[in-house]
Amino acid sequence: MKNKFIYLSLLAAGLIACEPEFNNEVTNASYSAGDADFSSYVAIGNSLTAGYMDGTMSRGGQMYSFPNLLSQQFAVVGGGAFTQPSYDDDVNDYGGLVFNGQPLLDDEVNRFPTRLIINATAGGPETINGTSTIDLANQQAMAYNNMGVPGAKSFHLLASGYGNLAGVPSGQANPYFARHATSPTATVMGDAMTKNPTFFTNWIGSNDVLSYATSGGVGVDQTGNLDPSTYGGNDITDPNVFAATYSAITDMLTSGGAKGVVATIPDVTSIPFFTTVPYNPLTTNLLGGGDSQVGAATMTQLNQQLYSVLDQILTNFGAGDRINALDLGAANPLLIKDESLTDLSAQITAVASTIPQYAPIADFLGQTYGQARQATANDLVLLTTRGVIGTAPAGVPAPFNSFGITYPLQDSHVLTAAEGEMVKVATTSYNNTIKAIAASKGLAVADMNAILNQLVSGLRVEDGQIYTADYFSTSALNTTVFSLDGVHPNARGYAMVANEIIKVINSYYNAKLPNIVPGYYPGATVLPTN
Repeated sequence: MKNKFIYLSLLAAGLIACEPEFNNEVTNASYSAGDADFSSYVAIGNSLTAGYMDGTMSRGGQMYSFPNLLSQQFAVVGGGAFTQPSYDDDVNDYGGLVFNGQPLLDDEVNRFPTRLIINATAGGPETINGTSTIDLANQQAMAYNNMGVPGAKSFHLLASGYGNLAGVPSGQANPYFARHATSPTATVMGDAMTKNPTFFTNWIGSNDVLSYATSGGVGVDQTGNLDPSTYGGNDITDPNVFAATYSAITDMLTSGGAKGVVATIPDVTSIPFFTTVPYNPLTTNLLGGGDSQVGAATMTQLNQQLYSVLDQILTNFGAGDRINALDLGAANPLLIKDESLTDLSAQITAVASTIPQYAPIADFLGQTYGQARQATANDLVLLTTRGVIGTAPAGVPAPFNSFGITYPLQDSHVLTAAEGEMVKVATTSYNNTIKAIAASKGLAVADMNAILNQLVSGLRVEDGQIYTADYFSTSALNTTVFSLDGVHPNARGYAMVANEIIKVINSYYNAKLPNIVPGYYPGATVLPTN
């Protein structure tokens, strides 16, 4: 059994927006730069700045990066040339990365696959068939106006060697920066400052907490550890490290008198990666493969053989609320492992060993369900987990070999409520820092956290359209602003981001820049077959 997201009428008229109407250039003389100088615009950030979408960097995706869209509006009021790392070698627009013609593997898994598309024949997102032609060996050794580096955390922007090609295979350097770092010891900020910015945007910091969240909390909250060189890739950055780093970055960007806009970090609960898969998808239909009678019988059997037994055992130790019998007439929660719970493995094993039919597997039951519980609405099931639910974990015997149903989803599958709280605390701290430093430097703030939170219920833009974060609903597919990876905007979303920044610039710097219409930009990539 696997969750399936069915896309109906994907190729209906109007579903895929036309290309932006760049032919009708805005040249109205009433537009002005106000108090800003856009002659050398530099963008600092991570994947959200680079134009990452659909799970990768691609030639087509980069064209819609929000800094590139901003630069086109800046050009109307005297903005200078704007350059981005070249993706001309992405001849098929597949995205992905290879190194000397070979995939970069991590435990036999391709770390940088090609981009996601919707296959109208099969339904749902999948990786486009094809091989990447973007080879890291073809280095550019050049600084660009768009210095967004996918995967970068705040402190990475100041790290010497972060773009050293020799460190890429081992994960010691960033492949995206290695493509264009001016030297093996270059820093992102050092290269950026060679452009002598007169205006900048800075949207860095999301990865300082997002990578922890998207891994399901497989990482460490490093609060109290002031040495980022000891951090793991999925760890949460210490708030003081973030503050010191952000202050140093801001000092560099403003050292020549440049003005700019800084952006806050979105709350992960506002993005589809965490809001698409329900915590309670287990119904008689799902368990029975669509046959309600078989499903009801299967659910009854699960209650008799597992859920009620575990409920009774756990109740003896004051933890009866962890697992309750399944309700045949309701949507039931997934079974998950929660490492924050007291481990009752020994207790479960001891009781199970006294029950004749469970004695032979008493140790297995204790080890498997010692920290198991049913999910709640406060737990966030990862988008990547949707294909895991109902599959068989390796080496687990039947009938316990069904992820989320009879075998708990693991730490990497779910961001638990306790883990989510750590993410929330860190995000709040980072955003307070961003706002405080911006205020001390007289910089404008684009509160992208507040803006993206509005997408949960719907954000109305100037053209009257209401956009949402409800990506995997067919009714919302044409109005969502997220790409198929559930984390990054699509072209329409980046246009919305650019437009929100334009609003801030117009208000804060007394400028009059032309707005961007998100509806002119494409949404999801739908192919008849793959």
